Amino acid sequence: MSTKDLEKDRYLNKVANREALIGVGIAIFNFIWWYAFAYGLGSKDPSEYTYVFGLPAWFFYSCVLGFIVISIVVIFVVKQFFVEIPFEEEKENE
Repeated sequence: MSTKDLEKDRYLNKVANREALIGVGIAIFNFIWWYAFAYGLGSKDPSEYTYVFGLPAWFFYSCVLGFIVISIVVIFVVKQFFVEIPFEEEKENE
């Protein structure tokens, strides 16, 4: 393996590790969002629930709004921080 190939592999590993950490961070944020609203608002007696669009507020904020927020976060992160990496091998000029 040439020095150029090793440098390319190191770069791709750094990119892959960074993007994996970003993905784990988003997953943790999603869980915290869901848990905070589901158990924060949903731990009351059901007779005390408030409703948003006919759904209990805990469900609306944790599942419906949470899905929308996480979708927007993922789209933003992919467009701004992820790098397109070609998976095809470069043909060497002989």
